[in-house]
Amino acid sequence: MNGIRMTEYEKKVAALRAHHEELLSRKNEPMEWGNGIYEKWKNPVVTAEHVPLEWKYDFCQQDNPNLMQRIMCNATLNSGALKWQGKYVLVVRVEGADRKSYFAVAESPNGVDNFRFWEEPVTMPDDVIPATNIYDMRITQHEDGWIYGVFCAERHDDSQPGNLSAATATAGIARTKDLKNWERLPDLKTKSQQRNVVLHPEFVGGKYAFYTRPQDGFIDTGSGGGIGWALVDDITHAEVKEEKIINARHYHTITEVKNGEGPHPIKTPKGWLHLAHGVRATADGLRYVLYMYMTSLDDPTQVIAQPGGYLLVPEGDEYVGDVMNVAFANGWIADEDGRVFIYYASADTRMHVATSDIDRLVDYCMNTPADGLTTAASVETIKSLIRKNKANG
Repeated sequence: MNGIRMTEYEKKVAALRAHHEELLSRKNEPMEWGNGIYEKWKNPVVTAEHVPLEWKYDFCQQDNPNLMQRIMCNATLNSGALKWQGKYVLVVRVEGADRKSYFAVAESPNGVDNFRFWEEPVTMPDDVIPATNIYDMRITQHEDGWIYGVFCAERHDDSQPGNLSAATATAGIARTKDLKNWERLPDLKTKSQQRNVVLHPEFVGGKYAFYTRPQDGFIDTGSGGGIGWALVDDITHAEVKEEKIINARHYHTITEVKNGEGPHPIKTPKGWLHLAHGVRATADGLRYVLYMYMTSLDDPTQVIAQPGGYLLVPEGDEYVGDVMNVAFANGWIADEDGRVFIYYASADTRMHVATSDIDRLVDYCMNTPADGLTTAASVETIKSLIRKNKANG
């Protein structure tokens, strides 16, 4: 420091900042072996340790002589995503040690590493009835010129005053022009609870279109049959009056317990590419996986292809975290050259990226066998492939 001797406190601060910078600037690289559909990248792209030090430490030596974290961060997960002013941007769900989630914007020059948070987290205005917690924002650049964020707004279920775990979920809606200043719109009005709502990027018949997930309770879908579709006249007072299921749940599949739309679909010449999550029960709890399907350009409610089984699951260290055995995605970016960045969270703890491209994902959807829904059908599908390979041998 130009000949000035550093105090022990200053040395500790300098070492802390150097350690943090080492993490932020760490280069990422794709894993060597995969499935040909996408490449997973070795390092998580955003973790709790990526959060700015100024959000956690009081750097006043007099007030914090032991350099302790005053506000701890627990996890970074379930991020919305978009390409913004040449940068790859994630609107991250950051969860504090107090269990409260908030949104914060992190950007990268290349989409796979060097993600850095903006100076401050997002200040999200409240709806008429303030929410206790908000999380899992889906980002949509709509053709009306606004960037919309649709997210879960959680409140205590006051109809059960003695149950501190009872909650309700609605779809919060906000919009922005710069990702810094957000206008809060009224929550989506629906007949059922909603935790996974996504705004379609285009008008459909002059109306706003939403992908929904009707459910009877905060956790259980109950009579909710899968991923729904609804048209809304006015997004500033959005109300679902009619809702139909376009991607149903099925017994003994990856979507048996529930399923939900991830980010908004990507438009391709052959149809809309959808990324969704499916949930099934196991002896060790719920298992969350990612899967894909495609819908028609002429009618986004018409499924034209759906590969059987999952696309992506937790592997290795991804399996371990706050909520084991979970892969969840609500953000992806389709670049101008056709490259696709799939941002997914593992174990409700950290963010990862997998990369593919439009052509491969369309090929995967259009040419992978569908789930035959029985063991016999699955075996016959495998034997059919064996016979084809022998014939081409």
